[in-house]
Amino acid sequence: MHAEHWEMVAQVLGELQAELLRGLLEAQGIPVTLIQEGAGRAYGINVGPLGEIQILVPSSHSQRARRVLADYNAGLFETQEDESGNDLEDTQDEGED
Repeated sequence: MHAEHWEMVAQVLGELQAELLRGLLEAQGIPVTLIQEGAGRAYGINVGPLGEIQILVPSSHSQRARRVLADYNAGLFETQEDESGNDLEDTQDEGED
């Protein structure tokens, strides 16, 4: 059995952003591994070189992962809200019945 090669598809600052992107990719069925410099992880540093986190996916998923990340950065995963904070997609669906 051969080991899968992992490829870096993004590099972000801070664990919060890295975990958000991990969740997005995993929701699309893409396995993810996060890599951060040991000292940055140990001390919770989220700025500068020690705060950088690499997002890796198996090579077989890298093209799809890059497409998902590009769509995310383009705002395609955002939902619109009305003035009261309600999700417009939910309210539109309710009115169609």
